[in-house]
Amino acid sequence: MWQVTTQLMDGTAVSNQLLADVARRSRRFLEQAGRRPCLAAVLIGDDPASVTYVKMKRDRCEKTGIDSRLVELPAATSTSEAVSAVQGLSDDLGVDGILVQHPAPPQVDERAVFEAIAPAKDVDGVTMHSFAVMAFDLPGLLSCTPGGIIRLLDAYEVNLAGKHAVVVGRSPILGKPVGMLLLARDATVTYCHSHTRGLSEIVASADIVVAAVGKPEFVRGDWLKPGAVVVDAGYNDGNVGDVAFDEALGKASLLTPVPGGVGPMTIAVLLDQTVTAAERGAGLLLGADAT
Repeated sequence: MWQVTTQLMDGTAVSNQLLADVARRSRRFLEQAGRRPCLAAVLIGDDPASVTYVKMKRDRCEKTGIDSRLVELPAATSTSEAVSAVQGLSDDLGVDGILVQHPAPPQVDERAVFEAIAPAKDVDGVTMHSFAVMAFDLPGLLSCTPGGIIRLLDAYEVNLAGKHAVVVGRSPILGKPVGMLLLARDATVTYCHSHTRGLSEIVASADIVVAAVGKPEFVRGDWLKPGAVVVDAGYNDGNVGDVAFDEALGKASLLTPVPGGVGPMTIAVLLDQTVTAAERGAGLLLGADAT
């Protein structure tokens, strides 16, 4: 049995580098536009995890020079009320990016609320427009977790061209778009999910595994090809990812920890795209920043 020396991918360190650049660009935007970039978060209800996530994002905004606006809606909010609130933010010239915290209460049609976000302000990459941008490999705003995964792979100089990437998960804001981004980098992509037959054998053929199925320790260590790059995009109760972490040690060449891997990258990309949206909205993208 092969034994591999596993290197952990430090999402906290990589995200800190990105956030330093976000802070620099925020200062430049303030100097040129006369205001700070603004991210508006919409929180429907008082789910404790959602409240915590929004607070964390607002704290990061403050540290990087981004104004944060919080729109709190009661748990009994209807779809039409939530859509109206988001449309108001889409029309507000002082708002550059809009985040609708997931999940919404069950009576709310989350997709309808997402689609009320103006494409130019979809800094979380949740609209159908943003998915099309990723599928067609066009410039635009990406789903934040998939975008963070690609940046993390780039930071560790993972060459994706010609590699077999297996994505375990098919959510519209994680599994599906990360496959599109991998495909754009010339990887050969296989989508799988919890109902895929022969899943372990398919995963065993992968050079790169992205686990995004939402089930704790679903991907087992003995499924992995020795030397595979394993990205655990799951987060479950008890700080447990979708990969059996201890089993993956010694099999994966690169492995993301949970927490400290993909999570910090998601927030960093959200703030990076907020500044990008602000720059584009003000016509301030120049030179290298315009790419």
